[in-house]
Amino acid sequence: MNEKTMQSTSENVLRASHVAKTYAEGGLRTNVLSDVSFTLKRGETMAIVGASGSGKSTLLHIIGGLDTLTAGEVEVEGRVLSTLSDAERGRVRNRSLGFIYQFHHLLPEFTALENVCMPLLIRGTAIGEAQKQATTLLERVGLGARTHHKPSELSGGERQRCAVARALVTRPACVLGDEPTGNLDEANAAQVYALMLELNHEIGTSFILVTHDPHLAAKMDRTLVLHNGVLQEGVAG
Repeated sequence: MNEKTMQSTSENVLRASHVAKTYAEGGLRTNVLSDVSFTLKRGETMAIVGASGSGKSTLLHIIGGLDTLTAGEVEVEGRVLSTLSDAERGRVRNRSLGFIYQFHHLLPEFTALENVCMPLLIRGTAIGEAQKQATTLLERVGLGARTHHKPSELSGGERQRCAVARALVTRPACVLGDEPTGNLDEANAAQVYALMLELNHEIGTSFILVTHDPHLAAKMDRTLVLHNGVLQEGVAG
């Protein structure tokens, strides 16, 4: 590995510092996150595990700029999200982050190709180039023959593979996954997970996956456990 590669792989693409989140309703205050700090390096994969209701999804939404924090800060490729306008955060999400959810959230009226093109078109990529890049990635995830099918014409596993392609088409620095295989049977979940790891190695995109699946978590570079609002390195007990 040359010096340039070493520098690029050691670069932090995401940093959370003392992140806290409190929900207040009437006189009731609920502390969901208390003091969450971690860094994620380029190309690194991380699992976040914890009990239901522990705040895993809330943390992922804060990292992705989809929810606000009560204290602390999150940096994505050196940009502190809390200092950005809504429009600027939107551009950071489009250029630096990809998202995969338990339910695919594909737009039902559009084909697989159109769904995967969407992040590139939002970025301003010419439609011909967007279609070329989206087609290449759909072929890579095994959907080359399904590009003109709408989500209702795809199986559950195919829809989730399409969602993976959509998340990666912009070659983001980091993909955030919220139970990305949680709605699939064991065989399809294993296929989608293997695909994410292959693309991680090929493209160099980092992954943060919230998951209840111990087998998936065990294959990531790191596992962090969210317990009582604090994120700790280790293995879920």
